[in-house]
Amino acid sequence: MPRSHFARDHARRVLHDLTWSVGPLIVASALAIALVVWLVNPAPPRSIIITAGPPDSSLYQIAGEYAKVLARNGVALKVLPSDGSVQNVERLLDSKTHVDLGLVQGGIATPQQAATLMSLGSVAYVPLVVFYRGKGLTLLSQLEGKRVAIGREGSGTRTLSLKLLEANGITPGGSTQLLSTDGLDAATQLVSKEADAVFLSGDSATRTLMLRLLKVPGISVMDFNEADAYTRLFPYLDEIELPPGVLDLGRRIPPQAVHLISPTVELVARTSLHPALSDLLIEAAQEVHGKAGLLQRAGQFPSPVAHEFPISEDASRYYRSGKSFLYRALPFWLANLADRALVLLLPVAVLIFPALRIVPALYRWRVRSRIYRYYGALIALERGAMHLSSDDERRALLVELDDIEASLDTLKLPLAYTDALYVLREHIGFVRSRLSTAGRRDKQTV
Repeated sequence: MPRSHFARDHARRVLHDLTWSVGPLIVASALAIALVVWLVNPAPPRSIIITAGPPDSSLYQIAGEYAKVLARNGVALKVLPSDGSVQNVERLLDSKTHVDLGLVQGGIATPQQAATLMSLGSVAYVPLVVFYRGKGLTLLSQLEGKRVAIGREGSGTRTLSLKLLEANGITPGGSTQLLSTDGLDAATQLVSKEADAVFLSGDSATRTLMLRLLKVPGISVMDFNEADAYTRLFPYLDEIELPPGVLDLGRRIPPQAVHLISPTVELVARTSLHPALSDLLIEAAQEVHGKAGLLQRAGQFPSPVAHEFPISEDASRYYRSGKSFLYRALPFWLANLADRALVLLLPVAVLIFPALRIVPALYRWRVRSRIYRYYGALIALERGAMHLSSDDERRALLVELDDIEASLDTLKLPLAYTDALYVLREHIGFVRSRLSTAGRRDKQTV
C-alpha cells in the first residue's frame, strides 16, 4: 500500500486557510469599490468651462461672477466668450468643444437639441422691447411692409424676433425689410428714421437706452396686449410688466403699465455635469441673481420652473431640499470627500454583512478538511487490516499509522478545533488496536 504523506509546516497551512477564506472578500470589495468610483461617484473635476457671450455683454459678466463664487470653493470656472446664445447651444452639443455649461436664452434651441441637455434653472429675464415710430401699435402684424431692426446674425434677439414675426405672418424675403442691427446702432436708425421699429432685448434693452428713446418725440414702446397668448403659444416666454414710473419716477416714465413678453436665460449644462458641481453652480446663481431688480423680486431667481430645457434631477433635488448636511456643515472639498467615502462604503457593507456568516463557515471547512484527510487515510488502513495476508503487510500498515500519528504532533490548529484533534488521536488508537488484534490472531492461527 502506498505511504500517505502529510505536510509538516502547518503554521503555513493556517495562514493559507486564512488567505483563501478572507482573500475573496477583499478582492470582491476592491472590485466593487473600483466599479463605484468608475461608474457611480467619480470625483468632481477641479476645472470646468462655461460659454457665455461677448466680452462686453451681461452674460459674460454673470459668468465672471459665477467664477468668483466657485473659486472660493476650489473650483476654477473658465469663461469662454461667444457670439451669443446660438453659439452657446452649438458648443454644448459639440463634444469636441469640451464645454460643460452655458448661458442660453429661451427660444434658441430646437426640441431635439433641448432634450439632449439639462437646465440648472432660469436665472434672469431678457424681455423683448419693441420701439416704433408713431402711436397705437399693439400687434406685430402691423409691422408688415416696414423697416424693422431685429438684431445681428447669430444673436438670441434675432432668433426670437424671427419666430414671433413668423407667427404674425411676417417672414424674411417678404415686403418687410429686416435689418441686422441691434443695440445703440438700431436705436440710432430709429431716431434718424432709417428704421420704423426696433427689437431690443438683453443688453440692448438697458434702462438708459429705453429712457433716451422714450424722450424722443414720435417714438413709442409697444404694449403687448396679447402677451398671455404669446406665453401659451411659446412656453419659454413669460409675461412681465413695466409698472408706471419704473424707469423714471419723477417724470412718470412710462406713464402707464407696459406689458412685455420675455424669455429667460437658463443655466444649461451637459448631462455629464457632476452633481456636486450642479449644487455649487446653483448656489452661485442664488448669490448672483437673488437680489431684487428692475424686472424681478428678491429671491425670484434662480428658478426651477422648466421652460425649454428639462430641469436636471440634481437641480430639482437642490431646489426642493437645498444642500445636503455634509455640504452645509463642511467646506466643499471636505464635504465632497466625505460624500464619496459614504458611497464607497456602501458596496463594502453589502459584501461584509453576508461575509460575516460565510467567511467563518468557509474557514471552519478549510480547517476541518485537513482533519478529514487523516480520516481518509485511517479508513484505508482499517480496510487494509481486513485483508492482511502476511505479517509484513501488517507491519507496513503500522508504519503508516506511526507516520500519521507523527504528523499530528506538528499539526497546529486553532484552539476551537483541538477537540477534533483529540478525537482523531482516539480513532488512531482504535485502528492501532485493530491491527494489533489482527496480528495476534494471525499468530494464534499459525
